Amino acid sequence: MLLSFLRKNLRLTGTKYGCGGGGCGACTVMVSRYDPQTKNINHWSVNACLLPVCQLHGAAVTTVEGIGSTKTKLHPVQERIAKAHGSQCGFCTPGMVMSMYTLLRNNPQPTMEDVTEGLAGNLCRCTGYRPIVDGYRTFCEGQPELFSKGDLLPLDPTQDLIFPPELMRLAEVKDQTTQRFCGERMTWISPGSLNELLQLKADYPQAPLVMGNTNIGLDMKFKGIFHPVIISPTQVPELFKVTQKPEGVCVGAGCSMSFLKSVLERSINDFPPESTHMFRALLQQIKLVGGQQIRNVAVSTLGGNIASAYPNSDLTPILAAGRCTLVALSKDGRRRVPIDKDFFLGFAKTVLKPDEIVLSVFIPASRPNEIVHAFRHAPRKESALATVNAGMRVWFNENSNVVKEISIYYGGVGATILSADRACQQIVGRYRVNLCCHIKLGPSAPGGKVDFRRSLTLSLFFKFNLVSGSAIWSFYTGKIMCVLCVQNVLEGQSAQDPVGRPMMHRTALSQATGEAVYCDDLPQTDGELFLVIVTSSRPHAKITHIDFSEALKLPGVVDVITAKDIPGKRFRTFTGYDEELLAEDEVTCVGQMVCAVVADSKAHAKRGAAAVKISYEDLQDRIFTVEEAIEKESFFLPRRQIERGDVEKGLREAEQVYEGEIRIGGQEHFYLETQSFLVIPIGEEKEMKVYLSTQHPAFTQEAVAETLGIPSNRVSCHVKRLGGAFGGKVTKTAILASITAVAASNLASIRGEDMLITGGRHPVWGIYKVGFMKDGRITAADFQYYANAGNVVDESVLVAEKILLHLDNAYNIPNLRGRSAACKTNLPSNTAFRGFGVPQCMLVVESMIDDVALKLGRLPEEVSIREINMYKEVSLTHYKMEFDPENLVRCWNECMKKADFRQRRQGIDLFNQQNQFKKRGIAIVPIKYGIGFAEAFLNQAAALVHIYKDGSVLVSHGGTEMGQGIHTKVQQVASRELNIPTSLIHISETSTQCVPNTCPSAASFGTDANGMAVKDACQILYNRLEPIRKKNPKGTWQNWIITAFLQKISLSATGYYRGHDLDMDWEKQEGKPYAYFTYAVGCSEVELDCLTGEYRTLRTDIVVDIGRSINPSIDIGQIEGAFMQGLGLYTMEELKFSPSGVLYTRGPSQYKIPSFCDVPLKFNVYLLAGSSNPHAIYSSKGIGEPTVFLGSSVFFAIKDAVTAARKDAGLTGPFQLNSPATPERACLACATHFTQMVRDESTSGPAQPWALNI
Repeated sequence: MLLSFLRKNLRLTGTKYGCGGGGCGACTVMVSRYDPQTKNINHWSVNACLLPVCQLHGAAVTTVEGIGSTKTKLHPVQERIAKAHGSQCGFCTPGMVMSMYTLLRNNPQPTMEDVTEGLAGNLCRCTGYRPIVDGYRTFCEGQPELFSKGDLLPLDPTQDLIFPPELMRLAEVKDQTTQRFCGERMTWISPGSLNELLQLKADYPQAPLVMGNTNIGLDMKFKGIFHPVIISPTQVPELFKVTQKPEGVCVGAGCSMSFLKSVLERSINDFPPESTHMFRALLQQIKLVGGQQIRNVAVSTLGGNIASAYPNSDLTPILAAGRCTLVALSKDGRRRVPIDKDFFLGFAKTVLKPDEIVLSVFIPASRPNEIVHAFRHAPRKESALATVNAGMRVWFNENSNVVKEISIYYGGVGATILSADRACQQIVGRYRVNLCCHIKLGPSAPGGKVDFRRSLTLSLFFKFNLVSGSAIWSFYTGKIMCVLCVQNVLEGQSAQDPVGRPMMHRTALSQATGEAVYCDDLPQTDGELFLVIVTSSRPHAKITHIDFSEALKLPGVVDVITAKDIPGKRFRTFTGYDEELLAEDEVTCVGQMVCAVVADSKAHAKRGAAAVKISYEDLQDRIFTVEEAIEKESFFLPRRQIERGDVEKGLREAEQVYEGEIRIGGQEHFYLETQSFLVIPIGEEKEMKVYLSTQHPAFTQEAVAETLGIPSNRVSCHVKRLGGAFGGKVTKTAILASITAVAASNLASIRGEDMLITGGRHPVWGIYKVGFMKDGRITAADFQYYANAGNVVDESVLVAEKILLHLDNAYNIPNLRGRSAACKTNLPSNTAFRGFGVPQCMLVVESMIDDVALKLGRLPEEVSIREINMYKEVSLTHYKMEFDPENLVRCWNECMKKADFRQRRQGIDLFNQQNQFKKRGIAIVPIKYGIGFAEAFLNQAAALVHIYKDGSVLVSHGGTEMGQGIHTKVQQVASRELNIPTSLIHISETSTQCVPNTCPSAASFGTDANGMAVKDACQILYNRLEPIRKKNPKGTWQNWIITAFLQKISLSATGYYRGHDLDMDWEKQEGKPYAYFTYAVGCSEVELDCLTGEYRTLRTDIVVDIGRSINPSIDIGQIEGAFMQGLGLYTMEELKFSPSGVLYTRGPSQYKIPSFCDVPLKFNVYLLAGSSNPHAIYSSKGIGEPTVFLGSSVFFAIKDAVTAARKDAGLTGPFQLNSPATPERACLACATHFTQMVRDESTSGPAQPWALNI
C-alpha cells in the first residue's frame, strides 16, 4: 500500500497510520493526474492505507511534507489549523491538512459547505472539531472574521507545487502497455486494453477486479482473504466513458463516486427538471457514501459497487428501483442485464458469470409523472455504512394520483437488497396505501437491531408517501457557529508573562507539517524485528497445546514468544490481583494474549501469527453480562458501600417513592495513534531503551525491568508525545511493552487488535430507589452500581470506588446510599477512561432526577426539581469533605441565562405542538468533579531544569504530552518564573532517565502536579541568580547566565511537588479524596426525527469554572473535546460482542465516534469570570475530564424530545432510555405507530440474539 511505501521506503512519516481501513483520514494524501483530453490536472484526496502503489503509474503524490515545513515555509493550510488551536495530540492533523489542501487546489474560494464536505472523511478524538472548522473558515468569503487576515499567510495558488512535466508528457504518449507487478505471493496485472482485460478475466476467472480497493483491500487486510492474481483495469478507457442520451446517461463502470457525482450534477442541469428525479435521488446517496477520500477512489467504483452486491450498499437499492441496467461483457460477448431483484442472488452474489465484467451502467431519465427518491439511515450522518437504505419509484397515471407502477427496494434487511413486491402489488391502481410490514428478520439476524430495521422500512416508505405527495420533509441544517468567552489576564500583568494568555500549542506547527515525531515514526534500526500478538479465540478454555511449528517455517519469522520465554515475572499485579502477561494454562476472554510472533517485517510477523495453532478445551462456566456475574457472585473484591443519613427512614417519610434503572454501554478510547513500542537493547549490562506511547513511563519501566529480571536502572523509557490516550495507555501498555521487551523488537498494533486487547470504558448497570416530596425535594436515594470489569481486575475496583465518591453530583440529598461492584466476566478487561467511572455514575444520578420530574409531571430544570436539590452553601459531601458550592450555583445561573433557557423552552413546546414526527428537546445538567488522586502518593511530581550557557532552558518533567497541552502550560510556567520568553524554553521528551519515579498523566492533575514541580525548580534557579541580578540589574538574561557559570553557580535544579495529602477511609466512609472540585454546567437542544431516531444538536452552551486558566485556548479545547467524547458516549458509540464474547466493533467502519457532522450547530463555551482556586498552580483548575459528562445534556435533550413524542402517543411518566441514546433506542422509545406495528408483528426465531446486551 502507498502508506507503508511512504513511511518505510521514503521515510515520509507525516502520513499516519490510524485505522488501516480508510475510516479515519489520518493517512490522507493528494493524488494528481493529468488528463490529456481536457488538458486539466485533477487532484484527489485519498486514503494512502487503501491505495496500492501499483495503481499510481503516471500519478503525482503530494504528502503533508511536500506543501510546507517549519524549516522552509509554511502553507496557509498548515498555519491556520495551528493558529486556530485545531491541533491537540496532532496525530490527525496532517490528514486534516491534506484534505483541506486538496480542496483548495480544486477550489481556492470554497464555501463552508465545501469545507465540511471535504473534511467529512477525517476523524479527530481530541479537539471537538470546532477549532478546525474555525481555522479553515478563514478561506471562505463572507464568514465571521475570527482572526485578523493580516496575521495569517495569504493563500496564493501560484505558489503551489506544479505537476511534474514528465508525467504530463507520459500521459500524452497514451502508452497502453500491460503492466505486471510480481510480489512475494501475489501478481498484480493492469491491462492496457479492453480485449486484454477480457482475456485476463477468461484466464483468471476468480481474480478480482480492483479499482478503488475499498472492498478487496479490506477483505485481504482484515479477513485474511488471499488472491494470487489481481486485475486492475485502470488503463482501460472504455470503463470510464460517459454518454448522454435523451433517454438517460450511460456511465462507465470504472467511474469513481466523485466522478459520477459530477456527471449527475451536469445531467441535472442539462435535462428538463421533470426528467431529473432519478439523477437527484442517486446524487443524494452518493454524497453520503463514505468520506471524500473514499468517494475519490470509488468505493470499488460504480461497477464495483454493483458487482460486490453488499446488502447495505447505498447505490444498489436506488439503481434497482430506478430501472437501471448494466452491460456485462466477456470474451463470449455482451449482454444487457436489468439491475433488479433477479440480479442479486445472495450475499455478495450476482448473476454475473466469473469471466464477465461490468462495462457500463445506464441510468434512465425520469418519465413524466414519475417520482424517484432515495433514503438511508446510518449510525452517523456521514462516513458510515447504512443501517437501512431504500430506493423508491412511483409512476402515476397522467393527471391522476392513481399509481400506475411502483418499485421499492430496501438494503440492510437481508443477505441482499430486497424488493417489496407484495407491498407494490397492493399499491398499484390505488390512491391510498395501508402500510403493513412484510420484511421478516429473525432475532439473530446479522447486524442486530431487528425491530428498528423493520420499523425503518415502514418509516422510510411513509416518508416517500409524503415526498411523492408533494409534502416536504426537511431536517434542520445550518453552519457551525460558536462563541468563546475567555478570561482577561490579571490587571498589571507583564506583557511578557504568558500565563493566562491563549498561547498556541507549542508543537502545533510541527504537527501540522508532519514533522512531529511519534513512536512509530522513529527511523528503523539495523536488524530491527517486528512483533505481532496472537490472541485467544475462546472466552473461557484451557490451553492444551500451542503449535507454532508452521509459523517458524514461514519466510522472515524469527521466533515465537510464549510465557515460558519470560525470564522474570510473568504477571503484573493490580489492586491485589495478578494478570498474566501471556496466558499459559487458561484463557478467560477472546482477545487475551497467548504468544507473540517475531519476524523481520510486519507482514511476515502477521502471516506467522496466522499460522500459530492453539488447541483448547472449552470450560462451560462462561460469564458475559453483569446479570450473570450477580447470579454466580463473580466479583472483584473489595465491594464498596457508602452512606450518609438514614436512607430507610428517608424513604419512609417521602410522599412518593420511585424505583428505576439505566444501563450505560462501554466506550472505546479510539485514540488515533494505536499502541506503539520500540525496544532497543544497548548491548552491555542488560540495558534497554524503550520508546513508547504511554501515560505512565515509570510504571512501564518497572514492568519491563521485572519482566526481564533486571534492575529498573537498566531500563529507560522515552515518550516524545502520544497521539491521544484518554486513560487507555497505562496498564495494558505496560504489559505490551514488557512482551515487546522480551523479544526486544518493534510493536505497532493495528486498530482491530488494539480495540480487542486494550479494553475500554466500563459498561454500568445502575439501579436506584428514590424518595421525594410533591414539591420535588428528594429525601432519600439508594443506588446500586454494577460495572462490567472483564476478565482481569485492571483498575476496575478503583473505578467502582470513584463511582461512589461522585454519587451526589451537585445535589445535597440528606439520606444517600451507594453500593458498587466490579463484576468479573469473560470479556476483555476494561480499564481507565477519561472520567474514570464518573460519566457512568452521574448519568444514573441525573436519570433519577429526570424520573422524579417525569413522575411529578414537571420539567427537571424547574426550580422545584434540580435547583431545589442543588448544593447552595458551604456543605459536607457524603464522605464528609467540606466545600463551597458558590461557583457551582454561579455556573448554573449563568448557563441558564446564556442559553436563554426559559424562553427557548417555550419555543420548543410550541414547535412540538406543531410537528407530529419531528420533536425538539432541551436539557441542562450540572457537574461537581473531584480533582486529584485519592491515593495520596500519586499526587507528587518532580522536574529537572537545565540552563545552558547561551541562556536556553531545557525542562524535563514527569508528565506526558498527549494533546492536553501540558508541555505548553509548563513552558508558560517556566517563562513566568524565570522571567524569560517562551522561545528560550524547550521541552524535548518525558524520560525516566531525567525524572525518576513519575506518576501517571491522568485524573486531570498533570499540570497541577508537574507545573508545581517545574515552578519549584525554576524558583530555585532564579534565586541562585539573585546576587548576579542585583549586581548587574541592567544585564541581559544571557549575561547573567554566563556570569553564573564563571562564578561556578549550578545552572541545573531539581524541583519537587509533594502534592496534597488526600485519602479515603472506606471503613469509616469518610475522607478527603480530592484537592478541590471543578464545576460546570451544560445545556443542549436537539431536533429529533421520530420516524428514524436521527437527531441534530442545534445548540450547546457550556459554562465552566476552571479558576484562572493558565492557557484559555488549550482549556477551551479540552472542554470541547471532552464534551464531544461525552456526546459519543451517550448518543452513538456502541461496543458490540457476539454471543460467544467476540468483539464485533474493531474499527471505524463498525464503531462510530463523533465526526464534523455531529458538532452542535451553535457551540458556545464560557469560562466563569472572577474565579480562583488556592489549591492549584496560579489558581487554575484541572479540566481534562469533567466536561465529558456534559455530553449527557444531549442525551437528556433527546430524552426530552422522546417524551414529547410519547405524549402524542398517549404515554406519560418515567420511561427507561438506556445509553447510548442511539437512533435505534430513540426511535423505538418514541412509540410511533410504525414501531408499534413492528412489535405487534414481531417474528419468532432463535432466542439467541446477534449481539450480547452488555
